[in-house]
Amino acid sequence: MHVLAIDLGTSSARSAVFDARGTRLANSLRQESYALQAAADGRAELDPAVLLATVRRLLAKHSASGVGISCFWHSLMGCDGQGRPLTPIYTWADSRCTADAARLRRRHDERELHARTGCMLRASFWPAKLAWLRRTAPQLFARVAYWVGPAEWILWQLTGELRCAHGMATATGLYNPLSKSWDPELVRLAQLRPGQLPPISDTPLTLPGLGQVFPGIGDGAANNLGVGATAPGLAAINFGTSAAVRIVRERGPARAPFGLFCYRIDERRHLIGGAISNAGGLRAWCLDRLRLPNEADLERELAARPGPHPSLRALPFWLAERAPSWREDLSGTVLGITQSTTAVDLLQAITEATYQRLANIVALVPGAQRNLRLIVGGGLQKSPASFQRLADCIGMPLIAAHEPETSLRGAAVFALERLGAAPAPVAGRSVRPRAVHVAAYARQRKELARLEATLFPPAPRN
Repeated sequence: MHVLAIDLGTSSARSAVFDARGTRLANSLRQESYALQAAADGRAELDPAVLLATVRRLLAKHSASGVGISCFWHSLMGCDGQGRPLTPIYTWADSRCTADAARLRRRHDERELHARTGCMLRASFWPAKLAWLRRTAPQLFARVAYWVGPAEWILWQLTGELRCAHGMATATGLYNPLSKSWDPELVRLAQLRPGQLPPISDTPLTLPGLGQVFPGIGDGAANNLGVGATAPGLAAINFGTSAAVRIVRERGPARAPFGLFCYRIDERRHLIGGAISNAGGLRAWCLDRLRLPNEADLERELAARPGPHPSLRALPFWLAERAPSWREDLSGTVLGITQSTTAVDLLQAITEATYQRLANIVALVPGAQRNLRLIVGGGLQKSPASFQRLADCIGMPLIAAHEPETSLRGAAVFALERLGAAPAPVAGRSVRPRAVHVAAYARQRKELARLEATLFPPAPRN
């Protein structure tokens, strides 16, 4: 048995074939890039036609017994009754609806809605995006027959059937993870008709030559599946353009501490965790804008700098931040710059600040104080110095997933599970934190909290 996996990201799509144990076949990986349309006003859009054409090309290069799809969460597009796009894809990073999210929080109890949906009332989620479109483009809003995510729209175009997986609906802010359905009150709050949202089902569809095609799940859920962090005592850290910490639960209430999210992988399992917006994308910004050494020299220099930077402190809010504070009004800050500050100094301080945000999330994850094992996916393990620094910041051992394409593998695992296969674990080497640096980073974390509170006093609770 072989399955094809497709992972749709905000800047590229990847595909590969996996065997029944979840091992990627040699030379099967394909990748195609596309451009995220971004602007200073917060715009972050993708062209649906480009994404569909990319998926068609990737599908044409493979044959398999089934197809699993992973796609970036939270994104939204509007279509007419025949499925023709009326809008671009508004990605999770589009922040033009920040003011609309703030208005929703003034009118509604965010804590009550978070307890019900697992989502915050913030710019990342559909209620704020829909309110923004209703306010700024009322005629367009009225023309839309269906509001869907890109994964649902692509499958609709390929198969002729509209369907949304539980693992994708769950991250819209309109889904109730307890009832496992669209929340009627929130659908009314968004001024939608129930028929404007796709039917929710994990039941597969069929494509000739590719067997059963499963509705796309969120990339975060796919990451946990891909690294095997699905059992009690395990958590996944994914470090890509953004980053997140997540645990999986099959029992107990589908609820998360305020500031974290609670989504579903499927009808059986829910996911608790938190995501930050500024991770690998911020590192890429540093590599692009600062005069840094090449990767090999940079690795050596960072390895020779164990522990926190002695004088620089950064708040990594280049993009509107998410968990755990969800302050969408903050801006990036670096304190302590002098004429002797180097580009590597800046990279170190900014990187440490990013890792400290993840450490804050880990501390809130249920069960974090009971020997939680953290499995790390994404590109971080390519840098031993970065991997060790993250372990020191969090203060817990880290286990590297030896499959770097974890969300891609997770899409394959989702399909394999439903086809009756038993994928194998992918945990690899582990790194333990160094006690002397753990203590220093704990002090740095308190300093960063004080700096943030001083520069950006907490907003009053609604």
